[in-house]
Amino acid sequence: MNRLYKVLLILTAAIATPVGLAAKSAFFGDPPDNHHPWAVHDHNRPLPPVVTPAANIAQPPSDAIVLFDGTEVSFHENWRHNRPADEREQNWIVIEGALQSMRGAGKLSSRAELGDFQLHIEWRSPTEIVGQGQGRGNSGVFFMGSMVEVQVLDNYKNPTYADGMAGAVYGIMPPAVNALRPSGEWQSYDIIFRRPIARDGVILDHGSLTVLLNGVVVQDNTPLEGGSGHKKRKPLDRIFPELGALMLQDHGNPVRFRNIWYRPLRPRAIDGGTDGQLTEDSTFTKRCEIAEELRQHAQSLEGLQKALRLLESLKYEENTDARAEADKLITLYVAKLKKIAPLEMEAEKNQVLSLDEALQYMQRYKLIPNDYPISSFVNDLAIQQGWKANK
Repeated sequence: MNRLYKVLLILTAAIATPVGLAAKSAFFGDPPDNHHPWAVHDHNRPLPPVVTPAANIAQPPSDAIVLFDGTEVSFHENWRHNRPADEREQNWIVIEGALQSMRGAGKLSSRAELGDFQLHIEWRSPTEIVGQGQGRGNSGVFFMGSMVEVQVLDNYKNPTYADGMAGAVYGIMPPAVNALRPSGEWQSYDIIFRRPIARDGVILDHGSLTVLLNGVVVQDNTPLEGGSGHKKRKPLDRIFPELGALMLQDHGNPVRFRNIWYRPLRPRAIDGGTDGQLTEDSTFTKRCEIAEELRQHAQSLEGLQKALRLLESLKYEENTDARAEADKLITLYVAKLKKIAPLEMEAEKNQVLSLDEALQYMQRYKLIPNDYPISSFVNDLAIQQGWKANK
């Protein structure tokens, strides 16, 4: 072997293998493409900087649904093994208030089917440090079954490929920083999962993950890009289910989990929710729902109060019957006002002002005509009584 050839081999190895990483084949995962400057699991991908996390762990809020509280009862009520009993070598176990994965047990699935949710889960790699890279404290938290994984791994002074580190959306995005505590200590994830949304086979929202590792943001609204894969990218148009199980991985390492709880999240606007700007169709549907609720409530009222509630419903949806009934009730009330003796009028002050405010609003936003005669009468009466300034 000539000297020049030896130099070229040394330079190639130095470029392909960052300091601290064991040498790996450069021909491993899907290669870079027009949207990805790195290969999948690329050892040339820069590793995130290390930060030291604060020392507190979140407890479930009052509206959380607890999936594991440290007891055998909680385990059996909320979880199931994916593999049939005759196909698994061992079962997951509860030990010292934690769930522990056992080699050969396979994945563990929540009995609950989840959509968009906030998750809190704590995990601990084995106290005995064994292996390196992907072979140390490896597990994972999977969403929608096996669609997307947030990696669990002991990366404390144990570098590996960036998109396979703890806090990574596996195979998609490395964590922004390495915020792990030392090996064998409890770590915490607080995760916001937003599933992809499709309608008629068309992806409307590709979904996202936000992940806090030990209270430090390591994923910030990271797009799911079709979901996680080992060595392979998933197609961007991959359709996700509306609901799916949360899964914990058995990767052959005795990783432990505890304090697992979640909170369902309100729907996004694109999914029929009111979180943000709605589509025209969703807006119309929601307005009709609100108007119907107001009309229903009006039926429990009488007189002017019923009329005001019906007027309120017209802000959301035009309804001929509601308008006609409101007009009839207002006309009856005004007829009553015209018969009241001046000394008795003060008792009607609050009702008159409420009606005046409603009619002025309806005129301002073209919900009743400007020449609506009752509006002028009520306005003039309020001014004459000194209840309202003459503007």
